[in-house]
Amino acid sequence: MATSKKTRTRKTTTTRAPRKAKAGGGGRGGSPPDEDAGNGSGGGGDLDASLQEETRRRYLTYAMSVITSRALPDVRDGLKPVQRRILYAMYHDEHLHADSKHRKSAKVVGSVIGKYHPHGDTAVYDAMVRMAQDFSMRLPLVDGSGNFGSLDGDSAAAYRYTECRMAPAATELVRELKQDTVDFRPNFDGTADEPIVLPARFPNLLVNGTTGIAVGMATNIPPHNLKEVTDALVALTENRELTTTNLLKYIKGPDFPTGGQILNSKVELRKIYDDGSGAIKLRAQYKTEKKNIVITSIPYAVNKATVVERIADVIIARKLPQLVDVRDESTTDVRIVLETKKDADPAMVMAYLFKHTPLQLNFNVNMTVLVPAKGGAPVPAKVGIKELLTQFLDFRYDTIRRRFEYELEMLRRRIHILEGFITIFDALDEAIRIIRRSDGKKDAAGKLMKRFGLDDVQTDAILEMKLYKLAKLEILALREELGKKRAEAKRIAGILKSPKKMWTVVRTELQEVADKYGDKRRTAVGGAVEEVEFDADAYIVDEDCNIVVTRDGWIKRVREVKDPSKARVREGDAVTHVLGGSTKEHIAFFTNMGSAYVTKLVDIPATTGYGNPIQKFFKFKDKERIVAAFTLDPRTVVPEELLCISAGGYGSRFAVEPFLDATTRTGRRFAKVGKGDEIIDVQAVTEEDVVITGSRNGHVLLCTAEEINYLENPGKGVYVLKVTGDDQVIAFTTTSGKGKFLEVETVKGGKKHRISADRRTLSSRGGKGRQIVSRAKLAPSETDVIVVPVATADGGEGVH
Repeated sequence: MATSKKTRTRKTTTTRAPRKAKAGGGGRGGSPPDEDAGNGSGGGGDLDASLQEETRRRYLTYAMSVITSRALPDVRDGLKPVQRRILYAMYHDEHLHADSKHRKSAKVVGSVIGKYHPHGDTAVYDAMVRMAQDFSMRLPLVDGSGNFGSLDGDSAAAYRYTECRMAPAATELVRELKQDTVDFRPNFDGTADEPIVLPARFPNLLVNGTTGIAVGMATNIPPHNLKEVTDALVALTENRELTTTNLLKYIKGPDFPTGGQILNSKVELRKIYDDGSGAIKLRAQYKTEKKNIVITSIPYAVNKATVVERIADVIIARKLPQLVDVRDESTTDVRIVLETKKDADPAMVMAYLFKHTPLQLNFNVNMTVLVPAKGGAPVPAKVGIKELLTQFLDFRYDTIRRRFEYELEMLRRRIHILEGFITIFDALDEAIRIIRRSDGKKDAAGKLMKRFGLDDVQTDAILEMKLYKLAKLEILALREELGKKRAEAKRIAGILKSPKKMWTVVRTELQEVADKYGDKRRTAVGGAVEEVEFDADAYIVDEDCNIVVTRDGWIKRVREVKDPSKARVREGDAVTHVLGGSTKEHIAFFTNMGSAYVTKLVDIPATTGYGNPIQKFFKFKDKERIVAAFTLDPRTVVPEELLCISAGGYGSRFAVEPFLDATTRTGRRFAKVGKGDEIIDVQAVTEEDVVITGSRNGHVLLCTAEEINYLENPGKGVYVLKVTGDDQVIAFTTTSGKGKFLEVETVKGGKKHRISADRRTLSSRGGKGRQIVSRAKLAPSETDVIVVPVATADGGEGVH
């Protein structure tokens, strides 16, 4: 039966007066104030609080602040708070409209962080830079002048050097702000007001996409084509029952500003748009010019300079012999030229580059946005394409309704004043006499209201009227204006009463924006394409080489090694293995911690220098080192079984077959090593071999390999030589009895001892063996470099 755990509490003492809650919610970025500040006591005092609950509450407060006030976009205008504040500051404070003169970016950044967004200037400027990049946004919202970065990953110039203003498309987001279309709230310090959302006239969220990381959630929405999204919206206004399948007849898929080709099938895209998440497979586009391949577009958010660099690495490493050179001839358009050999197949070359460079990648869609809640602040939710479009349409309908209501109110106010003017003009002389006989404005206003039945607003407008308005033509103009205003008010009132007419206005305005700013699709949607099948080995130049391995774990590939002792190594290091084989074959490295790491010989860089540490290619643990290496070229004698023995005397036999293919960076286990123990060597073995094992205290044991257990899976093994105290196994060898022996030497004096495979001295495994020295410690003799050349057709040297 489960028992309940009592929540621990601790007594906390407040040491400061409670903060005054600021308008719009205290804290940075509009986060809610601390509700418990002061606990209503107005000063110090002791409070009993659950540490668990207090931590949870404060963390949730922080998390919701990040989610709602920084990282996620609003489904209505598609903007994150910093983007919205940048546009509002440019529009309201700096008056940087699309037709205004550019102004220093520093001025805008200062206005944003000073009045609306109390965060770092770098965060604000970085957001503004992205809004100005035509390779980041499908429809840029900021018109930048100066260096605003490039597709090559170049950073934008500092904000004191660049200038900016609103882009034409951005005016469609703020145009209706002054018509009471959206609600406002106080800024972070209560000194100004800011809009909760902008009255967007086009679906900015889908058109420009967005990305952001919040607390426990993230968003990643791809850009889309404005005309396609508008067509889907128009269709949805006519039939709210449309499914995702119906909507995808209009929206073909994401439309990235950098082009590219989408490989997903229609079924895959439908599932992504239904679920609001999934992977968009995106690759570069290319064409052929004579014997050259020209890459004309790259995947979204990929650094073009990185792509060129990665292709150059492939050429330098000679992993793609058909590819000769790469040049970046891009200007405003992407143009990466690949020079190939005369007999090269462009499809095969690109198939390799798609697999090994950023020319193909996945764009992971995550349509998490802030959705308005009834009577409260927006809440995060993952939505599908239909809900996203529906939310925007409902917002647009409500915005137009509020705009019409505002316009109708303004019209009625003007009509009311005009009616007052007309009333006075019908008895102008009498009105002038009343004013001339009055003792002041207040007295005149009272007499006019009493005589003509006017109200305060009408009377004040009449008294403030300029004398030239008394002209006959002006009176006619006022009568004409009154007629037009009444007609317009009647038209708007009719629209507001008819949902059908309202939806007609919504469709018309959406289409107007699409016609003005829409363009052709840039990203091709070909669906699932037939992948070119290729053998990775076909791109490797088949040539013989040698892998040099040193005692300190440095490896390199060279064409030939005439004298291992003269090979170039780091000071204090020495060559331990020279392993020959084809560049297409594999090499296996076995370590003291029981792991094997396998790679192709060609993946080890060719060099005449020191080479590279093994840790560059594999993820070695601390103090892990190479104890054995084998080339797996079939022209050498590749063993079927291997034997490993640890310093603690444990040994096991295992198959070579699991290590014939390349491993990951973390390798593959071949043995389990106990705490404080390590593998001292790995050697080829057969069941008929004799295993000679020697320890530091001078014990030697000979047994047959058959006695040592063969393990299908990595294990600790069985005792081969039992060591006690500070004794440990220092060396072993396997031999069939044909002149091979184990050589050890004393630590002091260097006296050598050779132990041959004399079957008369065989014993069972697991014993202490016989002692060949009693008053000295032994160490492995310095053996010659293990050299495994490529075997000739009539045979060759073995692995050891």
